[in-house]
Amino acid sequence: VKIISPAHGAILQVGEEYTVQVQQQAATNVKLYKNDTPVAETGSATLSYTYAPTEPEDVVFKAVATDGTETVEHSVSVAVLGETEIAARPAGAENGVTVNGNEATFVLFAPGKKSVVLLADFNEYAPSNEAMMKRDGDYFWTTVSGLEEGVEYGYQYLVDGTIKIGDPYATKILDPWNDKWIDASVYPNLKAYPSEYTSDIVSVFEINPTEYQWTTTNYERPAENSLAIYELLIRDFTEAGSINAVTAKLDYLDTLGVNAIELMPIQEFDGNDSWGYNPCFYFAPDKAYGTEEAYKRFIDECHKRGIAVILDVVFNHATGQFPWAKMWWDSSKNCTASDNPFFNVSAPHNWSVYHDFKHLYPKTRSYFKEVLQFWLTEYKVDGFRFDLTKGFTNNQSNESTASNYDADRIAILKGYNDYIRSIDPKAVVILEHFCSDSEEKELAEAGMKVWRNINHAYGQAAQGTRSNSGFGGLWTGNSIKFGAYVGFMESHDEESNAYRQKTYGEAGVKGNLEMMMRRQELNAAFFLTVPGLKMIWQFGELGYDISIEEGGR
Repeated sequence: VKIISPAHGAILQVGEEYTVQVQQQAATNVKLYKNDTPVAETGSATLSYTYAPTEPEDVVFKAVATDGTETVEHSVSVAVLGETEIAARPAGAENGVTVNGNEATFVLFAPGKKSVVLLADFNEYAPSNEAMMKRDGDYFWTTVSGLEEGVEYGYQYLVDGTIKIGDPYATKILDPWNDKWIDASVYPNLKAYPSEYTSDIVSVFEINPTEYQWTTTNYERPAENSLAIYELLIRDFTEAGSINAVTAKLDYLDTLGVNAIELMPIQEFDGNDSWGYNPCFYFAPDKAYGTEEAYKRFIDECHKRGIAVILDVVFNHATGQFPWAKMWWDSSKNCTASDNPFFNVSAPHNWSVYHDFKHLYPKTRSYFKEVLQFWLTEYKVDGFRFDLTKGFTNNQSNESTASNYDADRIAILKGYNDYIRSIDPKAVVILEHFCSDSEEKELAEAGMKVWRNINHAYGQAAQGTRSNSGFGGLWTGNSIKFGAYVGFMESHDEESNAYRQKTYGEAGVKGNLEMMMRRQELNAAFFLTVPGLKMIWQFGELGYDISIEEGGR
């Protein structure tokens, strides 16, 4: 026997009529109950009952079928929701989930929304009046008691009866589309997605989870202006493509003389196979690379060797799975809606992808400050490389004007830098900026570093081409504060010197492996000995010669 309609979790309206439809096979009798009160009965293959709610209520429809020997049943829960209650949040309740003993308070910022319902494992993801969150200004909240330690609870928010989202503060999510492809060796005992009850992203929290026991207590961060940074993509750095596999290679990196590792984005991104510049949840490390404990162990082991860990973070944009993108969405145009307080409908500059944040919106900046604080304190990272900081503005520009001096952009970046340093005064802050010299100089004087791309010059030298092969771009001179540049011969965005040698090399270089490697050694000597911060892109030390367009990159 099965109740065909309404669906489990449906939200119904006062004053409307609904048909409760039941189908059965081989039964001699079927009874339909509404909250344990029988309301209809039949011996036929189908049963229909008209339900016309006159007031808010939570209803469980249960169909019980018998053939005279066996009895089976099927239930669905539906809700006729009342008005949202207005009440002040409990003292100390923060964004996301705040745990106090065996209870948890959930808080969601949702300005302009009429209702939010908490869907979770403990209510089988069924909307109900009991699960409706109270409203305190622009915030919705509720407190749930009687929770158990050692249990991972899944939860979502149902906004205005139709929009299911994960928590923008979730430190772990369950993905109905991609989790099944994560190998158990990478993420053992991953909580199963509750597919029988719900859809879309589910957030996860736990009452008093086991804390990681940090083992490195005497770590001293390398001197700021002496950082030798190794940029790597977890997916490609090892055959296993996991953070544990990277940890196993730390002795190799230590032997190279590397004293900082810059991880390409690890915050939850769409899918499992990505560079990571498509973020959707900023507090959660992506499960495709490993567990939260594995990430912390990696950082712990780096610190044990005196190696700093820098996270590449993407605050310019997010994908449509990001909760505050979904909450105000224009499905007809497949983009964020015009009333979305966090996102522009289209970026004001030419450099954006996915959905562009409104960086001047105070809640955007306060959210990202909370993200920065979390990674600095919970994961003990040593700093951040900010992706595409040229886009941290709401001022209109085009390709030729985007790099011009922008006071708003500078103020936003200084705000993040000041906040980071209020938590960790010696944290490393690196910007992928590529704007006017005057702007980069002002940011450098505030203590930030800027990427310095010398790929073309070193590529020319590697392939034996004299023109445009000078390395003077690494030298700061008097134009910018010493130590402001993070210079690199290669990064994830450029072709490697070795690929350029074998593809475009001059006579005597192309096809001559010994000459190619000798010229790369000379490049390294003229790169690493210039004072200031340096960055090596993974496998540059090995003369990696595969194009960035190949190998699934």
